Amino acid sequence: MVKILKKIYFFLRLQYLKLKFFFSINWLKTIYFNFKMLPFQTAKKLPFYFYGSVKFASLKGSVQIDAPIKKGMIGFGQKFEKMSRSKGVAEIILNGRLVFKGHAHFGKDCFLCIEQNGYCEFGFMGCLGSGVKLICTNKVVIGKWTGIGYESQIIDSNFHPMKNTLTEEYYPLSSPIHLGNYNAISNRVSIMPNTQTPNNCVIASNSLCNKDYRSYGEHILIGGIPAKIIKSNYSRDWESEKERLKKYKRVR
Repeated sequence: MVKILKKIYFFLRLQYLKLKFFFSINWLKTIYFNFKMLPFQTAKKLPFYFYGSVKFASLKGSVQIDAPIKKGMIGFGQKFEKMSRSKGVAEIILNGRLVFKGHAHFGKDCFLCIEQNGYCEFGFMGCLGSGVKLICTNKVVIGKWTGIGYESQIIDSNFHPMKNTLTEEYYPLSSPIHLGNYNAISNRVSIMPNTQTPNNCVIASNSLCNKDYRSYGEHILIGGIPAKIIKSNYSRDWESEKERLKKYKRVR
């Protein structure tokens, strides 16, 4: 009798979790985005899932998935952090080109802006934590297994013309950003124009990155304002976490 009751309990719990997951998805925005931005044969598989409130301020650009298509492989507004509540301020401005090389996931309340001439690429298991702002006017590439912690910002432009007051020389308005593979970027990090990081790089909380750090080699910890190298031979143990992260963060 006890075994039967346990089976019933686990069956009901499974059904509850399925229903909870189903109702967590914003189906109106999910269907609209997929069928507006993707070819029909791709869109019908619903590779994009949107959770909670999100504003599509502009969808004049393009989306490309260079990987086998899976249902819900790219989640926007996913809950995978300690914070469980959303402010409901997520917004997408997509006027440029957005490319995915596989599964990717975005936390709650993200702001994603890709301007008309911008190119933004996410590698396999690329991640933006909750409250992250990404503004791409030129080029932003986020490598595979690279995650940006909550309330960080990635901005590839100064937005306003800046000049040397002695020489009258103007500084570049924008510069590409390229984050290597297996980068663990902590919370409230500012990643500014011209940032280039090597593979296996860790960035400390509240840092400001604004240059090419690849000359320091791989397996480094950088941090500070502006960021500089803190430790060598330092790396997140990705291999011990990979399977858990795949199971926890991927829908399919």
